[in-house]
Amino acid sequence: MSEEKDNNQFQLTDKIIEQVEQLIESNNDKELQRFLSEFHYADIAEILDELDQNEGVYVIKLLDSETTSDILMELDEDIREKVLQNLSAKEIAEEIEELDTDDAADMISELPEDRQLEVISNIVDAEHKAEIEELLAYDEDTAGGLMAKELVKVYETWTVAGCMRRIRGQAKDVTRVHSIYVVDKQDKLIGRLSLKDLIIAKSDQKIAEISNSSVDFVNVHDDVEEVAKVMQKYDLEAIPVVDDNQMLLGRITIDDIVDVMKEEAEKDYQLAAGITSDVEHDDSILDLTRARLPWLFLGLIGGIGAFIIMEGFQEAFDKYAVLFFFTPLIAAMAGNVGVQSSAIIVQGLANDDVKGSVNSRLIKEMLLAALNGVILAVFLFLFVWLYKGEIDKALAISVSLVAVIIIAGLIGTFVPLFLNKRGIDPAIATGPFITTSNDILGILLYFWIAKMILGI
Repeated sequence: MSEEKDNNQFQLTDKIIEQVEQLIESNNDKELQRFLSEFHYADIAEILDELDQNEGVYVIKLLDSETTSDILMELDEDIREKVLQNLSAKEIAEEIEELDTDDAADMISELPEDRQLEVISNIVDAEHKAEIEELLAYDEDTAGGLMAKELVKVYETWTVAGCMRRIRGQAKDVTRVHSIYVVDKQDKLIGRLSLKDLIIAKSDQKIAEISNSSVDFVNVHDDVEEVAKVMQKYDLEAIPVVDDNQMLLGRITIDDIVDVMKEEAEKDYQLAAGITSDVEHDDSILDLTRARLPWLFLGLIGGIGAFIIMEGFQEAFDKYAVLFFFTPLIAAMAGNVGVQSSAIIVQGLANDDVKGSVNSRLIKEMLLAALNGVILAVFLFLFVWLYKGEIDKALAISVSLVAVIIIAGLIGTFVPLFLNKRGIDPAIATGPFITTSNDILGILLYFWIAKMILGI
């Protein structure tokens, strides 16, 4: 496929889908192959996402494994699962043979355990099989579960001329050569080598003379989020993975890290929305209910708590009915301020930007909340005063608003920091948890302050 075609912007249209469906229906395999050859494998995957299961399987079986292996990795996970169900263990193994070890391990891990063993047993390449089995042994949320075994490594004792010969042999199995890693006789990582230095070096020079001993790396057991932070911090396209003895095991590339960051963002978004498990829109109603119900139930409990609090201030309602009408405003402001504060902290924790002591954070948030609260309270005071003509009620509501905003800001800041210290995902704090807690506390504080000022 030409580079020009690769760079063309693809746009999926109904016409393309209809044409593919017609070619499948007429069993015009030759024309279908010719038509799909014009597209990048990622574009073909996008087309297959719009076809039904049988049509997708038809295309996968028609095209060569070198192409379909990449297509399968680009498919939506649920669609890929359905397609793989309709392929034999031998057919899946043929697709696996064409993939890099990290992608191969990912695909196999999605299969049921008995099917995994069957597919692995059908892999012909013994070395490829062994490397995949090694990767499958690592936890998927660690560097080991994310790395690929394909890389280019050279020994420090090699000459530049000898190194070039051996690199040619290694590079054919590596999709992209981001870095060349230098190891000692025990295969311990000791440095890296740039292509520029290798090219301009004299042929009889030793690799040890031109290599850079400064090399960033991660341990095979490191959490993937930590790996992402390291690669982001140092702007790396790839990073080597070592074991506890500094032995070079593999590498992680930027495309895998992008996937990790995307998954984490989706997870945090769902937690912030009050969804406790990883679900998709097309999951079963039962699965979706299990994911959503716990936080909805928390919201229900919070509403009951607010009712009990308001009932306890019934005397205030009887005498100052205007307080009742401002209750939704107070509750909404408490929830909004709390979510704003927690969202900033959660984002900072995710990017490793939260520095300094907890006390300094809380003081800063208190000052910020106080400033915002005063500005909003002045506007609210003028509105109530002009609308109702009663300064005492306007003062009570306005002072309450300031207090509620300050407390909500402090809670929104403290809770994520507290959860993070305890090893709990702080994203959980940005959803119904903060909203509900601030609603209850805000209403309680509102009526308590109003009661004091009005002398009820």
